[in-house]
Amino acid sequence: MHDFIRILNYSNNLKARIVKFFVFSIIGTIFSALSLVVVIPMLEILFDKVKVIATPPLPPLSLTAEYIKGVFQHYFFQVINDQGKINALLFICIAVVSSVLLGNIFRYIERIVASKMRVDIVRNLRNEIFEKVTLLHLGFFNNQRKGDLISRFTNDVQEVEGAVVNSLKVVLKEPITIIVYFSLLFTISLKLTLFTIVVLPLVGGALAEIVKRLRRQAKQSQESLGRTVNVLDETFGGMRVVKAFNARNYILKKMRMENDNYSKVNLSMAYKNEMASPVSESMGVFIIAGIMFYGGQLILSGNEELEASSFLVFLAIFAQIIQPAKSFSGGITSMQKGIASARRIFSIIDLQPSVTDKSSAVELKTFSKKIEFKKVSFSYETELVLKNINLTIEKGKTIALVGSSGGGKSTLADLIPRFYDPTIGQVCIDGISLTDYSTESIRKQMGIVTQESILFNDSIFNNIAFGMESANELDVMEAAKVANAHDFIMQTENGYHTVIGERGSKLSGGQRQRLSIARAVLKNPPILILDEATSALDSESEKLVQEALFKLMKNRTSIVIAHRLSTIQNADEIIVLQEGEIIERGTHDELNKKEGLYQKLSTIQRQ
Repeated sequence: MHDFIRILNYSNNLKARIVKFFVFSIIGTIFSALSLVVVIPMLEILFDKVKVIATPPLPPLSLTAEYIKGVFQHYFFQVINDQGKINALLFICIAVVSSVLLGNIFRYIERIVASKMRVDIVRNLRNEIFEKVTLLHLGFFNNQRKGDLISRFTNDVQEVEGAVVNSLKVVLKEPITIIVYFSLLFTISLKLTLFTIVVLPLVGGALAEIVKRLRRQAKQSQESLGRTVNVLDETFGGMRVVKAFNARNYILKKMRMENDNYSKVNLSMAYKNEMASPVSESMGVFIIAGIMFYGGQLILSGNEELEASSFLVFLAIFAQIIQPAKSFSGGITSMQKGIASARRIFSIIDLQPSVTDKSSAVELKTFSKKIEFKKVSFSYETELVLKNINLTIEKGKTIALVGSSGGGKSTLADLIPRFYDPTIGQVCIDGISLTDYSTESIRKQMGIVTQESILFNDSIFNNIAFGMESANELDVMEAAKVANAHDFIMQTENGYHTVIGERGSKLSGGQRQRLSIARAVLKNPPILILDEATSALDSESEKLVQEALFKLMKNRTSIVIAHRLSTIQNADEIIVLQEGEIIERGTHDELNKKEGLYQKLSTIQRQ
């Protein structure tokens, strides 16, 4: 129930809408019920049970059932006395039609209110998932399957909409219907209604067990669907490798296994879900048979509380209760799959970002002096990846990070834009810890070019101007020229407005990297981080990209991660990392004179 209420809270103006929903539901249900109650006088006329009496006076105005009954009796007996029983039957028919029409009008308004709630919930839920996921640290995306995340945003939200939100009308409205109808039953016969209430829990007990089993299997179903989406995502993204290694049969087997598992769980759920309606219907028939027997006894024994006409209407009203009761039980069972999806969604929404801003965080307006690592250690889980790093990077200097793979180079660079916070120690800019600055203002001072060019299925212009809404075409062209990208851009089909495909698939590796550099140039940051920006390129592309990088690094503070030592020979200082520790530092010439790791790496690359 807690999850259901939490889902409802994603609707705008929830309290006002819930009140409207209940008010219109109650009024609509009352009018629908009245259309049955007014049939009693008609039956009494047909059974010749109506005794002609003086027209009773109109009762004083009040919002009670007695007032409604008094008004009806006033006009009913007035018609009988003035116009006869035939016209009284016509009066009842008009009353029935009016009640049904009014009931349907209020039910329509009630459904519109519920639909507005449904649309709000789905929109706000998707917005919050996306907003929350974009706040999470990078390590989360390394551990989480992308397909599963997409499944939560699409399939799980759709399940919430279909199974929970659409059940909203049933779960909230049907109890109102049942309460109103039972209130009427009490006015007709207290004994018969009490008998009905005693036997009704039989239905609820049978359905409760079905609901319990459905909840457990609903979670398994959504997890299986998430794994299926993940297989699809990985296959479509890695189709070149799948074909190159003749792995189609392996992928097909993997997909069939997940698909079969999903089908098996869903079929089991279908058995239980479809069982709910026949169980409740069968129980309903047993209850009606019991009511007919017990009520019939009351009438045949001459009980003055219950007339034959009232008993027929009692059965008609109770028959109207069975469908809402079935809908309610069906709504509860179908909700379980949606609740399971909601819990998967909330497990993401409830995650707390490991990198957050303090309430007192200040804005880093300019970078003027230096970046410092003070006794910094860092671990992703338990084992330290960086150990006691002390490093100062003066403004305008170029610092290169080299060493064997897994030495901690990228991790050290990731601490500067605050993708992670140190486990121990501090990273400072201009003498102030990064944790005292707002994260957004820190990243405004930085441009990052990675080994893998992260581009989007959009135009070249929008990829270069990404995140910079004020950029104009002239600014973008100037940035592209600095990045040695303008010439190849103008040779594309639509120039700067050419769409480059998913992850820039229509471009070569060198072209994609130059667009990434152009994006960094346009941002014009004082601090630049280059993470093996040329290592995946051929010699010709590397030359063009290297030229663009030299232009980009001019008059900037640069942190360069490189495997190819030839690209960082002119760095002001080279930091050699091994197993998370600084083991050597100095210029290219100084390190080559030492018999250390740098000289060893340099010798290997010259061979």
